[in-house]
Amino acid sequence: MGILDGKVALVTGASRGIGAAIAERFAQEGASVIATARSSAEQPGKLAGTLEETAAAVHAAGGECCTVVADLTKPEDRERILRESSRRFGQVDILVNNAAVTFFQPGAELALRRLQLMFDIQVQAPIHLSQLVLPGMRDRGEGWILNITSGESRHPGIPPSRFDAKGTTTGYGMVKSALERLTTGFAAENFAHGIAVNALRPSRLVATPGPVFHGVLRADDPDAESPDVMAGAAVILCSSSPQWVSGEILESEQVLERRGSEFQG
Repeated sequence: MGILDGKVALVTGASRGIGAAIAERFAQEGASVIATARSSAEQPGKLAGTLEETAAAVHAAGGECCTVVADLTKPEDRERILRESSRRFGQVDILVNNAAVTFFQPGAELALRRLQLMFDIQVQAPIHLSQLVLPGMRDRGEGWILNITSGESRHPGIPPSRFDAKGTTTGYGMVKSALERLTTGFAAENFAHGIAVNALRPSRLVATPGPVFHGVLRADDPDAESPDVMAGAAVILCSSSPQWVSGEILESEQVLERRGSEFQG
């Protein structure tokens, strides 16, 4: 018996990195997991990791897993994910919006089509998926939505640091800022319905395949945060009452430190 026993959790971007770690940890805590991403054994991406590997890890943890290959830029794919979820496990209790695509280019040089793709995956898809799961959550008077964000959402200072002056995270910071405003807005709208909506940032850079591919850090960086830290924090936020935590933008290590004293119910 785990803290998420009997719950159904939908995790996007679950073929690798933080999403895969969250899916596995949720299964360890008793949840049935719907893992969705674009990368599969039949259609692998440029980066390591597939939905089949995530499903194998979930099954090894003793959990149930349904995988759905989907392109989150397409509304019909988002709706198909929920239909498959309902067919396999019933209504979704927990939604984790983790999927991301990022282009690290200065804002003055970032192609608008790439910026649009970032917004489609990291803002539009979370809005739509939330709209699809919220009616069921409201009917049951319980639910959790967790949006995975980043410290790059913070505004750079002026004069800027050497890093901020490059502007390579301007577009990324924009979409994460929008995701955080979505978080607080949906938390306010749904507080009376017993639904917790929060955003979670890593406390430190996480050496997942994406950042390593882009040269943000090395895979063996000794200062990197393990994806398991984010997964542990996600379990806490997706099992706590909104009376205790909702509408917050939190860092992973902060959540683990506050666990015993503040996240209850």
